[in-house]
Amino acid sequence: MLNWNEIDTVLLDMDGTLLDLHFDNHFWVEYLPQRYAEHHGQSLDWAKGEVYPLMIAKQGQLEWYCLDFWTRELGLPIVEMKREIAHLIRLRPDAEAFLKALQQSARQVVLITNAHRDSLSLKMERVELRTYFQRLISSHDFGFPKEAQAFWHALQNEVPFDPERTLFIDDSLGILRSAREYGVAHLLAVRQPDSQGASRDTEEFAAVEDYGVLTQALIQP
Repeated sequence: MLNWNEIDTVLLDMDGTLLDLHFDNHFWVEYLPQRYAEHHGQSLDWAKGEVYPLMIAKQGQLEWYCLDFWTRELGLPIVEMKREIAHLIRLRPDAEAFLKALQQSARQVVLITNAHRDSLSLKMERVELRTYFQRLISSHDFGFPKEAQAFWHALQNEVPFDPERTLFIDDSLGILRSAREYGVAHLLAVRQPDSQGASRDTEEFAAVEDYGVLTQALIQP
C-alpha cells in the first residue's frame, strides 16, 4: 500500500497506464501491417514479415516511438492512419476519478510519455486530460526515451522533483527499472495495460489493477 504522506509528486505514463493500450496494440500489430500490405499489393503475412523485424530492432529506442521515423521508413501517413481508428482511444476504468483526486490533493502531477507529440495531440483530442497535469512531457522533447537515464536527468532539469517523494506509474517494466535506477522511490506497474489482453506478471513491482483502490486511499483523511 502507498503512504500518500510520503508522496509530493506523481509522474504518470499515458498509453497502457491512463489510456487502454488496445488502441496502440491494434494499430501497430494489426492495422499498420494491413495497410502496408494494401499499399504494396502484397499479403498480410508478407507485410508482417517486413514490418515486425523493423519494430523489434527499434524497441526501447526513441525511433520506435517516433511517428516521423515510421512515416519515412514505411512510406505511409502514420498520423492520418491513427486518426482512422481513433475511436478506439479511451481511458482506463476509474482513471479519470483518480486524476481528479490527485488534482484536488494539490500534488505536482506530470504526464511523461514516450509518445510522439503528434500522437499525444491526437489522444488529447479524444480524451481531454490536460487540465489534470501541470505539464505534459514527451520524451521527444528531450531526445531520449524513458528507458535512458538521460531522460530522467533532463526531466529533473525541466520539472524539479524529489525522487524519494515521487510516485511513478507505468506499464513498462523496463521503464520502471530505469526510474528505480534514477532513484524514484514509489513505483507501480499496470497489471493489464490492454483491456483485450491477458493480465501479466509484473515481476518485482506492485501493480495497479483498479484505480478505484488508489483513489479511495488518496481521499481518505
